[in-house]
Amino acid sequence: MKPRKIKVALIFGGRSAEHEISLVSATSIYKNLDKKKFEIISIYINRKGGWRVVESPLVPPSSLKKGRFFSFLPWEKKAIHEKVSADIYFPVLHGPYGEDGTIQGFFEMAGVPYVGAAVLGSAVAMDKAITKTILKMKKVPVVKHLILLEEQWKKAKDSVLSKIKKEFCLPIFVKPANLGSSVGITKVKKPTQISAALRIAFFYDRKVLVEERIKGRELECSVLGNENPEASLPGELIPFREFYDYSDKYIEGKTTFQMPAKLPTSIVKKIQRLSIEAFKAIDCSGMARVDFFLEEKTNKIFLSELNTIPGFTEISMYPKLWEVSGLSYPRLLEKLIQLGFERQKRKKRGEEKFIP
Repeated sequence: MKPRKIKVALIFGGRSAEHEISLVSATSIYKNLDKKKFEIISIYINRKGGWRVVESPLVPPSSLKKGRFFSFLPWEKKAIHEKVSADIYFPVLHGPYGEDGTIQGFFEMAGVPYVGAAVLGSAVAMDKAITKTILKMKKVPVVKHLILLEEQWKKAKDSVLSKIKKEFCLPIFVKPANLGSSVGITKVKKPTQISAALRIAFFYDRKVLVEERIKGRELECSVLGNENPEASLPGELIPFREFYDYSDKYIEGKTTFQMPAKLPTSIVKKIQRLSIEAFKAIDCSGMARVDFFLEEKTNKIFLSELNTIPGFTEISMYPKLWEVSGLSYPRLLEKLIQLGFERQKRKKRGEEKFIP
């Protein structure tokens, strides 16, 4: 008798600016999940937050949007409820409303196992400003930065501009605190460009980061695990343009990669150690891609950010780094699913022992 296939609900799309990237990642995951072991239920979330069961992520975007969507919100009278039942849920929702702890909280409320980081780790990693604050407390080296709120900018533009010009040498990077995939990021070379860069970033988020530019190499490391995480070999990305922007990541694809990166053993080990330290510091679980800068003149390492639902396209660094570290894409997906079940089992054990 053949073992029963594990039902995996692959959830993609979503309300964030990274909607299209999610479709590409979900397509790649769908293709690489072992169909002999897993039965895949594909769930598409449109930009308004409506859910719909579809044939697969391979369906053309125009067809994904057709049909009747349903909601899980009980107060929506016109909601169409469709039964969705799976053994484990695999969210591939980059950015807000998917990578920030919101859908993870939904799974926790439902008491179901899911892939990736839990609520706290997801929420902290999504907010680059909070991440940097925590990592600084843990003595993990981070890039010099300034955290700005939109209200500060509106009330005292001249003061903010003066502070930036005084504390930073150009060029600098201005970015939203809660978005990924290089959405809303500007490299500022001239003082006259700062205001426009801030306006762009504030369009996407109420909180913005101004960061020092580190001249050197861009490195990434993949982390996998729960209580005892492991780090992959680091990789290097060599941007085609001045930095690895959205267009190059998902449209042109002209940036080149070195996997694994050509680094001294001491640097490799330090990056792996810092990756695991950062992963644990924000109480992450399941997976994360950790991004670094290696300064050209000093060889100092600076941690940039953690991504708890990193890109999963065919060229994305997270799965590629595990491949060069000896773990194939299909086996990586199986491991992530296993880790989701393990965390749920541990959580249930704790709940069952508590008797009020």
